[in-house]
Amino acid sequence: MDRAVKTGVSTYRQQQAAETKLRIATAAQTLFARDGYAVTSMEAIAQAAGVGTRTVYAAFGAKREILNAICERWLERARARELAQEVLAQPDTDARIAGAAHWLTVLYSTDFDVVRILDAALDEDAETQSLLRAKLRGRNRVMDGLIASIEPALALPLAEAQAVYRALAARGVYEELVVGSRWPVPRFESWLAATLRAQLLGAPAS
Repeated sequence: MDRAVKTGVSTYRQQQAAETKLRIATAAQTLFARDGYAVTSMEAIAQAAGVGTRTVYAAFGAKREILNAICERWLERARARELAQEVLAQPDTDARIAGAAHWLTVLYSTDFDVVRILDAALDEDAETQSLLRAKLRGRNRVMDGLIASIEPALALPLAEAQAVYRALAARGVYEELVVGSRWPVPRFESWLAATLRAQLLGAPAS
């Protein structure tokens, strides 16, 4: 077979495999959000995705790897890593505070169902817990880095300032205000930025 033909066949198969994995992950996310991570079986995911159970295992190996793929796709859609770098490139403290509020708001508003799923899955087996705790540590490193970038302007010790930001990032805060009280997302972002300025910089609350 000609090399170009082989390459074309290989590329097509890779594309098909990627599309199948995406279809499985999308179906799994819907089931995890609706029924719960713990009770959703690989068989149910296969049925919802329109593929065989063997295909699901071949694509991911274990349910926690589907969860990992859902998380990674969420971070990519939110541009979480790129957005953090854009915040750090801001020239002054106020812009970075606003950027920290924007980063968290974009992360949660992109797909809050993923946040709920990840929290629920923390009660699962040791391997799943290890995976999710690593994700949480990665998120916290990014958040801590955003606050560390304004350390000279802080009105309280760095570790306390980082803890305040992490506390405001707790799932329940966004859920209560945006989901429960139906705040528009821009209002939440403005509130978060003002709260960070007041708590971290000692600025008057607006």
